[in-house]
Amino acid sequence: MVSLPLAQVPRPSVRRADVSDAQWTDWRWQLAHMLTTADELAGAVALSPAEHAGFAASKELFRVGITPYYAALMDAEHASCPIRMQAIPRAVEADVRDEELRDPLGEDSHNPAPSIVHKYPDRVLFLVVDRCGIYCRHCNRRRLVGGDDPPTTADLEAGLAYIARTPRVRDVLLSGGDPLLLSTRRLGYLLGRLRAIPHVETIRIGTRLPVVCPMRIDAELVAMLRQHHPLFINTHFNHARELTPEARAGCERLVDAGIPVGNQTVLLRGINSSVQALRALMRGLLRSRVKPYYLFQGDTVIGTDHLRTPVEEAMRLYEGLRGWMNGMAVPMLVLDAPGGFGKVPIVPSYIESLTETEVIVRTYRGARIAYPQPRERDCTVPYDRIYFAGAPPDDDTEGTVSNLSSSPPATP
Repeated sequence: MVSLPLAQVPRPSVRRADVSDAQWTDWRWQLAHMLTTADELAGAVALSPAEHAGFAASKELFRVGITPYYAALMDAEHASCPIRMQAIPRAVEADVRDEELRDPLGEDSHNPAPSIVHKYPDRVLFLVVDRCGIYCRHCNRRRLVGGDDPPTTADLEAGLAYIARTPRVRDVLLSGGDPLLLSTRRLGYLLGRLRAIPHVETIRIGTRLPVVCPMRIDAELVAMLRQHHPLFINTHFNHARELTPEARAGCERLVDAGIPVGNQTVLLRGINSSVQALRALMRGLLRSRVKPYYLFQGDTVIGTDHLRTPVEEAMRLYEGLRGWMNGMAVPMLVLDAPGGFGKVPIVPSYIESLTETEVIVRTYRGARIAYPQPRERDCTVPYDRIYFAGAPPDDDTEGTVSNLSSSPPATP
């Protein structure tokens, strides 16, 4: 019998029809069999010339990684499929514009400790892992993710120490990479350490695994997470096609455990940049008990100009949501100001004119309505002096290098 060289040994099929239920529903199997090449993905879809060119260029762009589950959601015939456009590289990613940034959110300039981004006064981003269950083509952290330089134990301990000695930090967002790629035991350890810090009031986890690998949301994980309330999870659905029965069940398992789930959608040109697509997504999320939280204008990250939507079009799309559907299904439209200056709402104005006596507002249907202003203007809250007596003012400094010298001394 002639044995083939290792590189020529055909990889077993990972198509749903060729895989046992036990394997397909095992999140570890899904992650161990991520599709990374054109040849591997060709078994799922008929790649277009642009997709073939994207794979050929991907070594110089940004790595590829797609779970078999997510690949199975792709429209096999149409390259305009929103799943394909989010996951399969295109050569146009190499067309980097002068205004695009490696670090569009200015995280590297708000990095007072390893694995910590402290950009807002009362909360920090804790980057606990550098791998993902998918490498999205619109990723704004592509400089960091991919499994090449994971945070060390020393990095994580230094991050925990920074949070513990910084009393103004009341909220911690675990991200990366995807924190749910950590073992349940490892993630539980980090959550326990954070929950033991008295001034940490809330903990959040940002994850896309409910979208691309919902089998990760298993009973063991949910049982661990529910021990660390108040805990919140934000996930990242971008199209209604992603709201499969498996994905919806994963989200509902979290909600049933008392964990509120929110969603952060990125507005992506040609993927979800229509009123019809956004309405279907937001309504589907709410049916799954997931609260639409943010609708992000695309960040100015390198290689993504082809996916960004003009801001005026983003505001027009938003007007097709506000008032036309349940307010709970309407996310906040925001732009993350390049350079690390924070999220800015870009909601279109519904105020036509404003005086001390009257405000003219435009309704969602375009009617102009007068709202009378109150006669009294003093908005002082007298009881504040009693309720907040002795409470120190908020420390509103951030974690920039320039602010480190003014940070309060470490508490023993």
